[in-house]
Amino acid sequence: MRNLKILRGSKKLQEYMFIFLRRVYFRNIEALSRKRPTVDEAEIWIGQNNANYGILVTPRFSAKKNQWENDKSEIRHFEHQYWTIGHVLTTGLVIPGKSATIPFKTPDDYLNFFVNVIVRHSGSQYEYDIAQMYREYVLAAPDPLRVPLLIPEFRYDGLATAHKYRLDFTIIDPYQLTKVGFEFSPWSTHGYLAKTKTLTAAEINRIAQDNFEREMTKHKDFFRKHGIFVLIYTDADLTDLTKIFADMKRFLEPTTFRQQIQFHIIQDVLEK
Repeated sequence: MRNLKILRGSKKLQEYMFIFLRRVYFRNIEALSRKRPTVDEAEIWIGQNNANYGILVTPRFSAKKNQWENDKSEIRHFEHQYWTIGHVLTTGLVIPGKSATIPFKTPDDYLNFFVNVIVRHSGSQYEYDIAQMYREYVLAAPDPLRVPLLIPEFRYDGLATAHKYRLDFTIIDPYQLTKVGFEFSPWSTHGYLAKTKTLTAAEINRIAQDNFEREMTKHKDFFRKHGIFVLIYTDADLTDLTKIFADMKRFLEPTTFRQQIQFHIIQDVLEK
């Protein structure tokens, strides 16, 4: 109470205190304003069966479970922005069921693996070309470590062998942890119906409807389970991949969310 009385009686001391608090706050603005992932959100599995990898926030291998897990107590203290190039350089990619990681020393190391191993394995030329654009974008960035990851082949069911779905690409905002997916849906692989000569119009329509329902269910399931909104690109979009990557760039350049510190509350205390 004595110190409070002294503070209330000195305008110069109050001014000094406010300057000090503002400097401390803005020096630690990102640590104070960024959201932190839950334990479930801090673990992502990507890739196809027998070619899948994990991206965790604070990975440690549990010999008892024979599997990777996060050190829950350290998630909030993670040094880099979550789900960025800096993140994956810090943690590497983990190998399911093995006490082994794939480390990366530089952004170029990771991007080469991203383009020529993970994305190339998908067999999609569209994905491969977009991955090349992303690689060039990251390497040209003023600070590549802060660029959000373009996460390939996000697995809906994580480590489940008979997993239901994968998303072509996903981006997670490192500040707000909002997620957006990008799905390439050319007619040749998502809608084309073969061997229809022996089918009636009603049967063809039923099969087409089933295909459509299955595709839409996938995107709704990703939203319900992982909170991912999905942008779907069809043949007309896929004729110009630069426009698709322009959409992605909007999410690759997140703005720091700066919470306003409530200095007026302190002022109210001083004036009482």
